[in-house]
Amino acid sequence: MVNGMRSFEEIYEGFGPQIIRYLARLVSESEAEDLAQETFLRVHRGLEEFRGDSRISTWIYRIATNVARDRLRKASSMSGGAVTSLEEGMDVEDGNVWTDEKARNTEGMTIRKEMNDCIRRFIDDLPEDYRTVLILQDLEGFKNQEIADILGISLDNVKIRLHRARTRLREELQTGCSFHRDEEDELGCDLKQPQD
Repeated sequence: MVNGMRSFEEIYEGFGPQIIRYLARLVSESEAEDLAQETFLRVHRGLEEFRGDSRISTWIYRIATNVARDRLRKASSMSGGAVTSLEEGMDVEDGNVWTDEKARNTEGMTIRKEMNDCIRRFIDDLPEDYRTVLILQDLEGFKNQEIADILGISLDNVKIRLHRARTRLREELQTGCSFHRDEEDELGCDLKQPQD
C-alpha cells in the first residue's frame, strides 16, 4: 500500500477490465486497450499526488474520460468529424439445452443483439457530452455526483445533460426505428428507411 492506499498493481488489477470496457464504449473496442494503457500510465504517474479527495474509482474514470476525449478530438481533427463507436462483444454460452430451445435462445439473443446494435448506433451519434453521461450512469453505474466529479462539472450540469441526452435519444429512436414484438414477445427494432 502507498500512503494507506492500494498499490498500483492492486489498482490495475481491480480496475483494468472496467476501464477497458468503458473506453470501448466511449471510443472503440479496437482502441480500448491502448487507451487503457495510457490511462494507467497517467494513474501511475499521479498516484503519489492523489490526495483522496474523491473515491479512487472516480479519479481513475476521470483520467480515462480525459484520455478518451483526447483521442476523440485527435480523430475528429484528422477526419473532419467525430469518429466513435460503442462496440461491445457478446459472449454466448450454449450449455446443455435441447435443440429447439437452443434455436429459440439463439433467435432471442440475435434479436436482442440486433436491437442493442441499433440503439448503440443512435447512442454513437449523440454529442460526446451526452454520450459520456449516459455511459457513466446507465452502463457504468455511477451516481450523478460521481459523474460530476469525473467530468469536473456541476451536479446540475450532469442532470441537465442526462435529461437532454435521454430526450434526444428517445426522439432519435422514435424517428429512426420501428419497434415490434415477435411471437416470443421479444422486443426488436428495425431501422426505418430514409424517405426521399
